[in-house]
Amino acid sequence: MLSTPTDETRLRILAWLREPGPAAGGVTADAVAEHFALPRPVATTHLRLLEAAGMLRSTRSGGRLCYRRDDIRIAEVARMFEKGW
Repeated sequence: MLSTPTDETRLRILAWLREPGPAAGGVTADAVAEHFALPRPVATTHLRLLEAAGMLRSTRSGGRLCYRRDDIRIAEVARMFEKGW
């Protein structure tokens, strides 16, 4: 999932969501699309793939889907790679 040609965008999304500021509290697909100058369907695909991999969690807020990092899961995956999987 992270090794596909578009992995850089997903890694940039994860990094952006780690930064302090508005993104730290979670973002919508529209916010990701605007921030990274992507079409909304492309942003949605990236967010869904990250969610499916367990890197993001989603919640509904005001009828909109909001995504935020799952730092516990990200740390678990990092440990697996450090151990040689």
